[in-house]
Amino acid sequence: MKDLDDLSFNEFDEVINPPPEETDFDRVVDSAMSRRDLFKSVIAFGSVAALGNTLMPSLATAAPNRFAFDAIGTSTDDAIKVPYGYNAHVVVRWGDPLWSSAPEFDHASRGTGASQAKAMGDNNDGMEVYAHGDKTVLICNNEYCNRSVIWGNREGGKATGADDYLKGMNAHGLTAVEIVEKDGQWTIVKDSSYNRRFTPDVAMEITGPAAGHDLMKTAADPAGKEVLGTFNNCGNGSTPWGTYLACEENFNGYFATADQEHKMSPEMKRYGVSPKGRGYGWHEIDPRFDLAKEANEANRHGYVTEVNALDPKSKPKKRTALGRFKHENAEVVVNGDGRIVVYMGDDERGEFLYRYVSNGVYAPGGETDSLLEDGKLYVAKFSDSGGGIWLELTPKSTGMASMAEICIHTRIAASAVGATTMDRPEWVSANPKAAEIYCCLTNNKNRGKKTNAGGDETPVGGPNPREANKYGQIVRWRPSNADHTSDTFEWDLYVLAGNPSVHKDIRGGSKNVNEGNMFNSPDGLKFDSNGLLWIQTDGNYSNEKDFAGQGNNQMLAGDPATGEIRRFLTGPKQCEITGLTWSPDRRTMFVGVQHPGERGEGHWPDGGELTPRSAIIAVRRDDGGLVG
Repeated sequence: MKDLDDLSFNEFDEVINPPPEETDFDRVVDSAMSRRDLFKSVIAFGSVAALGNTLMPSLATAAPNRFAFDAIGTSTDDAIKVPYGYNAHVVVRWGDPLWSSAPEFDHASRGTGASQAKAMGDNNDGMEVYAHGDKTVLICNNEYCNRSVIWGNREGGKATGADDYLKGMNAHGLTAVEIVEKDGQWTIVKDSSYNRRFTPDVAMEITGPAAGHDLMKTAADPAGKEVLGTFNNCGNGSTPWGTYLACEENFNGYFATADQEHKMSPEMKRYGVSPKGRGYGWHEIDPRFDLAKEANEANRHGYVTEVNALDPKSKPKKRTALGRFKHENAEVVVNGDGRIVVYMGDDERGEFLYRYVSNGVYAPGGETDSLLEDGKLYVAKFSDSGGGIWLELTPKSTGMASMAEICIHTRIAASAVGATTMDRPEWVSANPKAAEIYCCLTNNKNRGKKTNAGGDETPVGGPNPREANKYGQIVRWRPSNADHTSDTFEWDLYVLAGNPSVHKDIRGGSKNVNEGNMFNSPDGLKFDSNGLLWIQTDGNYSNEKDFAGQGNNQMLAGDPATGEIRRFLTGPKQCEITGLTWSPDRRTMFVGVQHPGERGEGHWPDGGELTPRSAIIAVRRDDGGLVG
């Protein structure tokens, strides 16, 4: 077995808390076999094939060619590749100091706990750019740190003391930094009043139904209304009132205890919390992360956190009304009646897709604080025939005691109402040109083979059509009557990723996948203002066997109206491409490059034998034209 430190987040969760074996496997196989002929038609129809007896083309208006670039090929180089007529440069990288008082990044030591607290965090993911007068502020998630890299100056890449653990801790959280463009090059502005690090030690307010509940109270916070820090934020969201939403994902691995006999409750096990931890060592320097010393701290993480990047004195707020699970991102839509709708995925094998609907309405310039505190929480149930329904999570429907408990143990609530288990719901994005929403289902090796962590079955069918799904797909749905608060919707698959050079069956992908644009594991997902869908991958980059010819992780653009998909960018070795936003004038696209050289085979962006560093790049057209 691999060292626990080398496992992916999902692999780690399965090792320390293996799901029950599938108990109805024969039925699953029968279901897959009965649908074999149906999915032949899915491949034949391509992106607009409905998984039932109707077609659901995009509502967007088709055009002969909406792409402003020629597709590029795959790459296995340790470099960024973009189309002819475009260029890319690094804006900010892990360890770059935000203030003049902090030292420049030291490749030999990789910094200290103190220097990391004043520098760009590691493994940037979701991000957004906000304009304030003539100022431009970039805020991004710093999801986690690669321990073998951040401690790469230590023997075996292992921490040797408290400061190493602190350095790793301070590499997490969020980074807000002012950026400026001059002569086509974006750089950070040191010492700006907007520059800010949100580490796991920054105080944040707990809001919504779970605030003050007994399960949220700790020795340090007996009221249960203030928490320190946010960490392992993956995707993000942005509100129409100009705030940033950071989404906590794999929070469970930061809790541990030296007492390996410490008993975990079923609720903690449902979220993958274990005495073993993931090797970050935070419990060694802070007792709140020691499960034997503080039973409730883990309940205070796994939420969406709202941040005002333009107010350096503002206090972030954890919005418990949006539920607690392994959030990927939070896609905010203003419904026709003014209510706020937030779509969210829970990124773990066999978990669920959620929706939040505010009770109040949004009015520009009006009160907004209650919009993410007071509302209803739903989970999706898909039918095989192409329809679906949103199931409201209430004490009555779930059998749970209160909305507070539902918001703390949201996965358990979703299991109770019989929601559809999905192939790792990742980023969700709403089409600005049509009432339709897309979600990346990145992959699921357990589909049709094992239950999820809660014992829910994962049958083959509906939006999850492939057993032991290696490649992933993108599902889209259209709310009834173009009303995002409607409880019903229709769905289809925009694309089934695959490898047509290796497989001629459903594993080859849908018709809009070919040897010139193939990819695996769609993850990041975002529409631009023109209605093109940008797809970022976090998949297998071995370039062999089932993934032969697919090269490094990449970013593609898709046309919702025609189903066409073109490759736009390829990343360096062993990276993930994740996080996407634009400058206010739309002439720069900012793209995240996470964990380059994570297995020791790459040295991007500084090259040579220098330390690989996650970074945000700026992509521009050579002629200065609009990019999205």
